[in-house]
Amino acid sequence: MLKISCEKLQKKENLRETLQLLRNEAKDGQKAEELRKLLGDGSLLRELLREEEPKVRKNAALLLGDLKMQQAAGALWEAYQRETTLFVKSSYLAALGKLEAADDFAEPLRQRMETLSQLVPAENEKKHVNEEIREMSKLLTRIEGVKKHTFRGFQNPHEMVLTTNHGSRNVTAGEAAELSEAMRRTVKPHPLGVLVCTKEIQPFARLRTYRELLFPIHGKGDLHREPEAAAADIWQSDLWDFLTECHKEEPPFYFRLELKTKMDLAERSSYARKFSAELERISNRRLINSTGDYEIEIRLLESRDGKRIPFLKLFTIQDKRFSYRKHAVASSIHPAAAAMLVRLAQPYLKEDARILDPFCGVGTMLVERDILVPAREKYGIDIFGEAVEGARENASLAGEKINFIHRDYFDFTHKYLFDEIITNMPVRGKKTKGEMDDFYAAFFEKSGTLLSAGGKIIFYSNEEGFVKKQLRLHCEYRLLQEFCIREKEHFYLYIVEVKG
Repeated sequence: MLKISCEKLQKKENLRETLQLLRNEAKDGQKAEELRKLLGDGSLLRELLREEEPKVRKNAALLLGDLKMQQAAGALWEAYQRETTLFVKSSYLAALGKLEAADDFAEPLRQRMETLSQLVPAENEKKHVNEEIREMSKLLTRIEGVKKHTFRGFQNPHEMVLTTNHGSRNVTAGEAAELSEAMRRTVKPHPLGVLVCTKEIQPFARLRTYRELLFPIHGKGDLHREPEAAAADIWQSDLWDFLTECHKEEPPFYFRLELKTKMDLAERSSYARKFSAELERISNRRLINSTGDYEIEIRLLESRDGKRIPFLKLFTIQDKRFSYRKHAVASSIHPAAAAMLVRLAQPYLKEDARILDPFCGVGTMLVERDILVPAREKYGIDIFGEAVEGARENASLAGEKINFIHRDYFDFTHKYLFDEIITNMPVRGKKTKGEMDDFYAAFFEKSGTLLSAGGKIIFYSNEEGFVKKQLRLHCEYRLLQEFCIREKEHFYLYIVEVKG
């Protein structure tokens, strides 16, 4: 089949279809090797770079790249320089990007990129010019490498948002205010969590109850809806001054765009391509789009009234708060959520307590609980063996001594009673309502056999009905407090005590 297709190329029969067929075949490593042998030095494909039909030139170039024919680099560069059909030009660059010999053209590539950055294309040419810029940028990034930046802090106060759930932002606000009495004036609620204005970022970055640290991007007003206009708005904002103030090294900065909007996947992809290409162009590559080696993330969040609000996330600020969490499973609680839950429960936590997590997963609740209020003995139980193995390594990385047991909680026995049970309850999943009712009944029964008088059950659950039913049925328990964490999904933190 490959041999027949190569013969068609020599005879110039059905060139477009044949080249496309060979490109599809070249995706298979073994067939690609066979094709390289059949095509020899690639002279046949290099000749096709001069064919009259643009799509033939395009596919011939891409096939040379697919087959990594190093000797074709010069021919590809020459073809790129003489090409007049815009939609073809990016194909030569995409092909060169797969060849090591492309490094030889670094200087003329930089010169061409400077020209493209200053070009204002006609509306009907934007798509193809942006594709050319995108491929050239990827090629230059590969040649030049990514220059890393070091965060050096702020000279002036800046706003930052510590993101949390609405129901728990008071916990994070309280932690932030505790850092300094003077900070109480600059800690405010925010739709995404807690807003702080400060130039001393590190103390706040170490707090454990927020998920992400985001910086609002301040511009002249609402972002335009169209991606190219939105990119211009971002470039005219305070973004550039902010980046250069808090980093040591010179530009460029490598970025990615994250869209939190109602657009479907195809719309988001198209928007991201256009926005990123335009931002790269108008910044003269001081901001370079990269899907892998980015150091900053520009995040556009769509509000309820349809406005797109820009934020910045800096990956140059290292977040080591939860570096112990090497392993996780699908049901694992986020470590910031676990830290927030134990912070809420702190008034009920006893030092040097004997504690137990009956559905421990990878151990996050136990680790966060012990970080906040050290316990004497810690046991974690789970029926999922993979999670237990992950929990052991996570605990070791956290410097925690926790006894993890691969067992069903309802079969667990122990020679002494515990002071506390703390856990993130399993969600219903495929269980029926009746099965969950039985599960909560068994949980309250079993827990009563393992807790001492005055012992606490601290658990996170979205099954309010079953919880309240069991509290009515079991007079040996009293509900001390409940916290609404995620109102829409009915998630609550419950503090229950065994009566003395």
